Amino acid sequence: MKENTLFVEHYRPTKLDNYVGNENIKKVIKQYLDQDDIQNLCFYGPVGTGKTTLAKLIVKNLDCDYLYINASDERGIDTIRDKVTSFASTASFKSLKVVILDEADFLTINAQASLRNVIETFSRSTRFILTCNYIERIIDPLQSRCQTLKIVPPSKVEVAKHLAWILGEENISFIVDDIKNIVNQFYPDLRKMLNTIQLSIIDNKLSVDKSVLVSNNYMNLLLKELKSKKVSLILTSPPYPGINIPYSRWQIHGRRNTTLPYLILGLERPKIKSIYNFQNPTNNTFDVYFNTMRNIFSSLRKISSNKTLILQLVAFNNKDGVFSKYLKTMEECGFKELKIKSNGYIWRKVPNRSWQARLKGNIPASNEVLLLHKLK
Repeated sequence: MKENTLFVEHYRPTKLDNYVGNENIKKVIKQYLDQDDIQNLCFYGPVGTGKTTLAKLIVKNLDCDYLYINASDERGIDTIRDKVTSFASTASFKSLKVVILDEADFLTINAQASLRNVIETFSRSTRFILTCNYIERIIDPLQSRCQTLKIVPPSKVEVAKHLAWILGEENISFIVDDIKNIVNQFYPDLRKMLNTIQLSIIDNKLSVDKSVLVSNNYMNLLLKELKSKKVSLILTSPPYPGINIPYSRWQIHGRRNTTLPYLILGLERPKIKSIYNFQNPTNNTFDVYFNTMRNIFSSLRKISSNKTLILQLVAFNNKDGVFSKYLKTMEECGFKELKIKSNGYIWRKVPNRSWQARLKGNIPASNEVLLLHKLK
């Protein structure tokens, strides 16, 4: 078989000793490998920090059969029923089977719910390793069935040493400043650094073209831009009260989930567990939702001017209790309401959401409303 020429694959660690960073987690994994058995594991952390590498490293050092599935490609319940259950239920010559579900935060709610039972049914012979960027997208019952470990990026110094070692193995000459620039530009995404280095090798020399260093530090760039200008129009449809999406991130360029609101406020984004409904007023769902909402709209206030308009589309199961609290919270955040319609609000009925109906049975249709606000 032809040797893999991609640095990201060729230098992917296959032994625990070669894995960079996360020393405490390595000690835990070493104990499991010495026992030739593991717990169900869930690795979470930023992109490109070694979650998949660690999962693959584990199965390569166990006497096991394993199944690898990228859940961003195969995210539905059929994957769990057809592939995962079939693999787990099939007889094996080895005593242990392992299922790696990479990017498991892309699994649908139904797929995750189905996976709970599979994990328990085949617990004697099969272990599961989940990797994800956002642990809050994994339902709580699934998290409780796994040992959840946060993969922390290695330090910039450790990364720079590792990159220098790889270049040495390839007999590539380099200057330290080039490695420093690459690390500063793309940290903590080690995968991006390796791809950039391989792209920049000419005649056995590392020649970094600064035009290639397209910054992925887009949050800092956005912060800088927002400080110099004020946003004129904000269109938003925040997570409805009763939806299992934490109200704590923005999307930039329509795709990337960012913690920008908390960067604007200088706060660390709290870990917010899934919120399913507001039917039980005795729980802390109200507090979690509205405290998070205060943080989001406080950050919007900081990037708004007197000319900024905020247009929202929000849905509520009733037009009274939660809706009035929502409007009051907007006032607390420094925004006043502008009436779109002189004699009331523009409402429309939203039919039952099929996924929520399947989970909770028949539910009342929501009422969706348009809201317009500006700074007080």
